[in-house]
Amino acid sequence: METRTLRLGMAQINSTVGDLSGNTKKILRYIDEAKALGVDLLTFPELAITGYPPEDLLLKPQFIKQNQECLKEIVRHTSDITVVVGFVDSDSDTYNAAAVIYNNKLAGVYHKVYLPNYGVFDENRYFQAGTESPVFIIYGIGTGITICEDMWYETGPAAVQAYSGARLLVNIGASPYHAGKGDLRERMLATRAAENVAIVAYNNLVGGQDELVFDGNSLIINQKGEIIARGRQFEEDLVVADLDVESVFRSQMHDPRRRKEAPWIKKGMEQVTKIEVSHEYPTAARPPLPPRQVERLDEPGEKYQALILGTRDYVHKNGFEKVVIGLSGGVDSSLVAAIAVDALGADNVVGVSMPSRYSSPNSKSDAEALAKNLGIEFKVIPIEKAFSSYLETLAEPFKDTQPDVTEENIQARIRGNILFALSNKFGWLVLACSNKSETATGYATLYGDMAGGFIPLKDVPKTTVFELAKYKNHQAGKEVIPSSVLTKAPSAELRPDQKDTDTLPPYELLDPVLKAYVEDDLSIDQIVAMGFDREIVMRAAHLVDRNEYKRRQAAPGIKITPRDFGRDRRLPITNRFKDQSG
Repeated sequence: METRTLRLGMAQINSTVGDLSGNTKKILRYIDEAKALGVDLLTFPELAITGYPPEDLLLKPQFIKQNQECLKEIVRHTSDITVVVGFVDSDSDTYNAAAVIYNNKLAGVYHKVYLPNYGVFDENRYFQAGTESPVFIIYGIGTGITICEDMWYETGPAAVQAYSGARLLVNIGASPYHAGKGDLRERMLATRAAENVAIVAYNNLVGGQDELVFDGNSLIINQKGEIIARGRQFEEDLVVADLDVESVFRSQMHDPRRRKEAPWIKKGMEQVTKIEVSHEYPTAARPPLPPRQVERLDEPGEKYQALILGTRDYVHKNGFEKVVIGLSGGVDSSLVAAIAVDALGADNVVGVSMPSRYSSPNSKSDAEALAKNLGIEFKVIPIEKAFSSYLETLAEPFKDTQPDVTEENIQARIRGNILFALSNKFGWLVLACSNKSETATGYATLYGDMAGGFIPLKDVPKTTVFELAKYKNHQAGKEVIPSSVLTKAPSAELRPDQKDTDTLPPYELLDPVLKAYVEDDLSIDQIVAMGFDREIVMRAAHLVDRNEYKRRQAAPGIKITPRDFGRDRRLPITNRFKDQSG
């Protein structure tokens, strides 16, 4: 049999939810680029036309209609190429769908079968599940098209398609990032390729959407489970590779498992339809492909790039150009400022130091040094006059009481007020600097240091904040974040000689307890059995439970852990349940 190759392209694009015309123009641009490279089959991510997740936009009939009009425009742009693109289909119901287009004609549509409805996903709210697993004959090659979640099931549509003659399994996805997700996804896709003896082409979305970040990291994996091409992480990319589809046929012929299909496979195969898209194999000469080498980032690098992309896209997609950050001289605000500069450029970041009577000289100098290292505009707005005025105003109602956390919080709220005054006056987005450890325990002031339009570190534990600050300095090859920031004890500096450990356990003890309680849903007894002090565990659990009302009022922030507050973990504010273990 003559050896033939199929030139596959995967357009790993950054769609913007609701920007139907902008997303369509981007799709058309990538189609032109792929044609110039001689691509035969070009794929786009899940819901590429609408952006993902469109949420309740899907309840607007006009949104559905305009998305379908955009699909028609794409169809008119597909002469001499096959394109697979995600869109919203509707007839008597609404479907998460993939359109298969060839030579200016819509050849067929696939409806997503497995609709995720856990964690950050809520697809059962909007979509009807598909029931068919067709095999599309593209250039004479059996091709299975599936959408994201469909591929995660061993007994899913891809397996039925492979046993029904598909040599290429295309999966278009919108799989959001969290630490460790890339490894998990890669192992799953390699397993699907090997067990189905087919090439797997996985095209993932890239970009930030509210709290979610999509990391790209698209993959082409051969029938042996070996990666033959990889998309870049956290940036748009056009991944192009020549596929030896005849080798898949030979591998399938030598695999005895395919002669002993499981009963569920046989039942599924009985319902498979084959849709002829194009029978003739393309014979036009193709330009040679340039060498391609993409190295995966290490874990700190992934997290840092996720924070950059999530911040950039939230700012730009919501129509802002500049951000303003309160610089305390601490590690949180220092890391937020570094991320903002990497995301937006130094000219678009303003740092504001707002010292009080309790601000140490080192904190003030550290904030100034950071701003100088980053090359950002730096403003100093002391809050002493405003604080004194508040104390004077409240002197009568506070008579016969002792200073406590109330006076501390007044300072934080003055700072929040100043930042939002600057935001109102100049149109700058306020980036708040709370981290996950503070958000979990309520160690933040509502309408004070929690105040902001966006919280980049919302899902970043304090120990990881230090790790990423050190990573930033290492990558820069110089001390961007002053070493004194990384070595001094964390403090809110709202009273004399204040330290975070006055209120919270040391972060190196607190963070693993919070992970166990918040992300893993372990009981107090289970966490104590892991070797943690019972008093620390009970204290942390109590703080988490009592501060749901604060978290519900916080600005959105970037998800980088397997379970974040808000999108993943949803608990009632009014809630009297308490873990009675121990």
